[in-house]
Amino acid sequence: MLLDQLKAVLEIRINRNLDRKLVVASSDIADFSSNDFLGLSRNSSFHKRYIDQLSKFPRPLGSTGSRLLDGNSDFAETLDTFLAQFHKAESALTFTSGFDANVGFFSCVPQPGDAIIFDEFIHASVHDGLKFSRAAVVTRFKHNDVEHLKETLIKTVEKVGPEKNILVAVESLYSMDGDFAPLREIVEVLKPYNAYLFVDEAHATGVYGDQGRGIVCELGLERQVFARLHTFGKALGCNGAAILGPIVLRSYLINYARPLIFSTFLPYSSLLAIKCSYEIVSGEIGDQLRKNLQKLILKFRSSINLPSNVLLPSTSAIQGIIVPGNENAVKLSRVIQKAGYNVKPIRSPTVPLGKERLRICIHADNTEEEIQGLVNEIENYFKNNGNITSYKENVKNVTNDDNNSLSKKSTKHIFRHNSKL
Repeated sequence: MLLDQLKAVLEIRINRNLDRKLVVASSDIADFSSNDFLGLSRNSSFHKRYIDQLSKFPRPLGSTGSRLLDGNSDFAETLDTFLAQFHKAESALTFTSGFDANVGFFSCVPQPGDAIIFDEFIHASVHDGLKFSRAAVVTRFKHNDVEHLKETLIKTVEKVGPEKNILVAVESLYSMDGDFAPLREIVEVLKPYNAYLFVDEAHATGVYGDQGRGIVCELGLERQVFARLHTFGKALGCNGAAILGPIVLRSYLINYARPLIFSTFLPYSSLLAIKCSYEIVSGEIGDQLRKNLQKLILKFRSSINLPSNVLLPSTSAIQGIIVPGNENAVKLSRVIQKAGYNVKPIRSPTVPLGKERLRICIHADNTEEEIQGLVNEIENYFKNNGNITSYKENVKNVTNDDNNSLSKKSTKHIFRHNSKL
């Protein structure tokens, strides 16, 4: 009975061409898909440093338990101290993943009666944490719209009262549009209110700021941000994540963040990889990788010729090309993959209906020849299919208000919006 029901639900998704499959990425094609922005997972200097240090470690490599039981170690504590100092925070607490860290934070930190305001394009892991939150009000503001944030703050204070805490959640660099949050402006808007800012730096860690410290540090906003998330599974080429913030916050999470309390902690091999990655990213090699990445981003933007409402206005390593319709996005991605470039389609409901796209991630170890080859394939596709005009019209007819409304009918969609790859 149950298996029949599961099969029927899956068939609905298959018939809509929305089914997901596990795919093994080929090493024979150029990577324009992964979040490994600095190419560290393929970097020989990182590999050598990691293997050399791993071979000298005498203790068991496994975690052996949750961090509150047997999974903690002097090495883990030292790593937390380093992360806090490097990112200019009072404390840091390492989790097994960015997903666990976000779920742990948002499910337990907001107190009963508090309010949470989030950017509508925030990570899916934040949404999952919000589902377990004790906050009295959970609401969103329009993506990167500071004026709407201010309006939402005023309305929220009226609902919960001035004595309650308000937590505002944003990303410094958004994972699907590749655009940056106006953090300075957001900080200014929050000052008159009893509001605390949480910044998810997942896609900025290692890429922006001095030695890859992130955008909060680059802007000098460390004291204006209550808490930050830094993940290690993207530009740092490892896995895991850390929440940075006040010392009291660290102690509170240790006591109440269920993903930390009830999950087996990262093994030593993962903790060592994080340490080695930071050593590479913060040195001359990291500087060169960041410099080369910015050069390749500029190469892509200056080479490609598409209408402004088809090519998203991103200056980051994340580039988006709007191809309305799930089937159209899949079709274009297959053409590009066949030509030797690994680019994935992002389909509804991961992004709003009518905003289906190719998500192109540029890496520091891509070559200019690969960039130009990818650009040629994209432009040839649009030229040969003669459908740029229709795409422009489809994009024009889709408005943010239509797709991002938090009415009762669309709340479920928003909680799925912008989920991580």
